[in-house]
Amino acid sequence: MKTLFTAEAISNGGRSGTIQTPDNLLNVTLGNPLEKGIEKRGPNPEMLFAGAYSACYHGALKNAAKKLGVKADDSTVRAVVSLIEDDQGGYRLAVELHAQIPKIDRAQIQRVMDEAHKTCPYSKALRGDTSVKLVAD
Repeated sequence: MKTLFTAEAISNGGRSGTIQTPDNLLNVTLGNPLEKGIEKRGPNPEMLFAGAYSACYHGALKNAAKKLGVKADDSTVRAVVSLIEDDQGGYRLAVELHAQIPKIDRAQIQRVMDEAHKTCPYSKALRGDTSVKLVAD
């Protein structure tokens, strides 16, 4: 495997704090829908994940469409991400991906989506294909 690039972000204050990258391209104060008074202060982590996943999956969708000979120039992808509390007091994400490809029937869109889901790094990560190294600094 070859690393193409690496992204880094630093969180202060957890879900109700801030996220910043070392180059300051991303510098966000988070909102938290679970805390009254700051719910609309900024995006929450699930919004950021939805945006990132929709963009990444859309790239995979366009690649899959090209591979399958489908024109997907005006396609759109919408990611819906929900935070779920499980029965053990832990948390999980639930994700729905919605794609539209104008002038293409639903069965063909589904075929392209299935192919994209095989190659999208975010889709793979949610299947447990990502290594997570825990480092105490």
